[in-house]
Amino acid sequence: MKNLKLLVLTFAVVFTTACKDTTKTADTTIKTETEEIKDNISSEKKLSITLSPKSDSNVEGTINFSEKNGIVTMAGTVTGLEEGEHAIHIHEKADCSAADGTSSGGHWNPTGQPHGAWGDKAGYHKGDIGNLTANANGRATITKSTNEWCIGCGDETKDILGKAVIVHIGIDDLKTQPTGAAGARIGCAGIIE
Repeated sequence: MKNLKLLVLTFAVVFTTACKDTTKTADTTIKTETEEIKDNISSEKKLSITLSPKSDSNVEGTINFSEKNGIVTMAGTVTGLEEGEHAIHIHEKADCSAADGTSSGGHWNPTGQPHGAWGDKAGYHKGDIGNLTANANGRATITKSTNEWCIGCGDETKDILGKAVIVHIGIDDLKTQPTGAAGARIGCAGIIE
């Protein structure tokens, strides 16, 4: 009888220990999967900037940037525009302190290319976004995705941090050097972390 009790007790200890090990393994697996999910979520970077009016305009708006899997997407809405097309560029300095927006410097052009349409074989600035079109109410939207930008990666030829988004009064003709003959700067937003 004592041997039977000892055998049952030994079996119970072995069974309990085996169950505990299985539980620990399951918990570890769950934690690992949770950590991987958190890492994937945190790898997306997001920025939101607000356009301020310049050159006595009424231009306002919000531009959002997000980066995921090496692709930066710019999506924004601009209001207070005259109906029609208006140039939009990334400029070299996140400084919107001047009343006319000139404190933001020229177009962001880290690779020394001529001004042109995005993707033109003859060259284009990394800040040459192009034009957006305002409706009769003065509202325009823009969406652009590219792998030629990054948010905070430290690569001088790709990093948009420390730059500004400028909206111009006129159309970018995509050929006049070095600005596209887009005219006055009527909206400015600094891209800062």
